[in-house]
Amino acid sequence: MEPVEIIEDGLLLRPWRDADADAVHRACQDPDIQRWTTVPRPYLPEHAHGFVTELSGRAWAEGTGAPFAVCDPVTGELLGSCGLISISGAGTGEIGYWTAPWARGRGVTVRAARAVARWSFDTLGLRRLVWQAEVGNHASRLVALRAGFRIDGRLRLADPAPNGSADGWIGSLLPGEVTAPGATGPAGPGTLAARRAAVFGRPQPTLFATAGAGELRLRPMEEQDLDDVVETCHDPETIRWTTVPDPYERADAQWYRGFSREVWARGDAACYVIADPDDRYAGSVDLRLSPADPLLADVGFMTAPAARGRGYMPAALAALSAWGFTTLGLARIEWKANVGNTASRRVAEKAGFAFEGTARGGVQHRGERVDTWVAALLPEDLT
Repeated sequence: MEPVEIIEDGLLLRPWRDADADAVHRACQDPDIQRWTTVPRPYLPEHAHGFVTELSGRAWAEGTGAPFAVCDPVTGELLGSCGLISISGAGTGEIGYWTAPWARGRGVTVRAARAVARWSFDTLGLRRLVWQAEVGNHASRLVALRAGFRIDGRLRLADPAPNGSADGWIGSLLPGEVTAPGATGPAGPGTLAARRAAVFGRPQPTLFATAGAGELRLRPMEEQDLDDVVETCHDPETIRWTTVPDPYERADAQWYRGFSREVWARGDAACYVIADPDDRYAGSVDLRLSPADPLLADVGFMTAPAARGRGYMPAALAALSAWGFTTLGLARIEWKANVGNTASRRVAEKAGFAFEGTARGGVQHRGERVDTWVAALLPEDLT
């Protein structure tokens, strides 16, 4: 396959040249590129030289890929990389890209991805493009959405990065689905998808709440919390009203700590430890986004026995709910508890949740269907 140039939407996409090696080496020192792509670590000058002089040219010559340098058409400055990292005989190609640190925030890679996609369909005659990224790479996901890709689901990674997720996101794009120049697809600036990509693409923030004269911190679970979590999950009331494993072992707490990091990376939930003014574990509270309704979430919580009756949980629940409305754009947060769990109901009502009724056989609880109370909080309830 002969290399080509594409000039579209204020960008020049061209084959790589020997002179690009220094800029590629400089760009690939970026922590995000090293974290989310498969470039060698550490990335050395010889890696950049080999890529621009050998690997990219071989892909074109063998017809296995179409790598482009993304450049400013006026100055020639390198802005990023975008192209087909594989082409199959079944009419499918896989797109890959990175943006140079100095070119971010300008929509460069969205425009480049659209240009590559149109060329792939119109000139190469491909029938489908695939996009893949490690779960947690919200910046790449946002680019794909803005280019028109539909995120189809998750798949296990064959070679997960050290300390990274074992799963990846996968999306697809068909002819006729590429967004038009100037459009931003279903994830344009200000949309819910863009907003949440920005939130979940960063480290989980610490939130604050006030209970009495003391300040509480809502933070991710840490190693120091594990023994207190185990103790809380041994409490008879916790076992009675929640679905924590019984008996609860330290390994269960360690698993949940990892699970909490995973659901944050996926953008599915925000799981918090409530730390008292002395930074001791006082409870846990989770905000879980609905997979069916992007504007809906539900909450779950448990309070350490020694922290009960101090007003910690209502304050923490109200703070987390306010964050969900203002930061994630939620329209409704639901609370559910087994009928009879009056302590949980008091917490929800003190946090502003309005009781709505009883769902008969509402949940599965330790092997049987049980009735549940239902309450909800809306944004206007906090004003």
